[in-house]
Amino acid sequence: MQVILLEKIDNVGTLGDLVNVKAGFARNFLLPQGKAEMATPANIEAFETRRAELEAIQKKALADAQSRAAKLEGLSVTVTSRSGAEGKLFGSVGTEEIRQAISASGTEVEKKEIRLPEGPLRIVGEHPVTVHLHTDVDVEVTINVVGEEE
Repeated sequence: MQVILLEKIDNVGTLGDLVNVKAGFARNFLLPQGKAEMATPANIEAFETRRAELEAIQKKALADAQSRAAKLEGLSVTVTSRSGAEGKLFGSVGTEEIRQAISASGTEVEKKEIRLPEGPLRIVGEHPVTVHLHTDVDVEVTINVVGEEE
């Protein structure tokens, strides 16, 4: 299925690209979220008239993400959780706890922006966590997990 991308999508293309994607990806993700339009002649012509407007929106989103990244750069936050004597947590520290800790420090982030490729944090110590603010902007934040023994 051929679509016109209305924004930059990782591993697919950039704004204005005509790309062939699987029908399910287009139907279930790109089209409902407004990230693409069907590549019909009428839509291609309408896109060309809106191109400058969409590029301005993309530049503003990138600038906003970069300003948020500047606030988060080098940030270190502490999360407290119950742990055993060996330093293993009784539960885990997931994206919601990390989001609350970062937001408490002054910069709002969303749960979906926090990347934990190895899963939730389960041991005490410092852990680097990536915050994905935009397709071109990632920032690393240090999460210090402190255990409180019972």
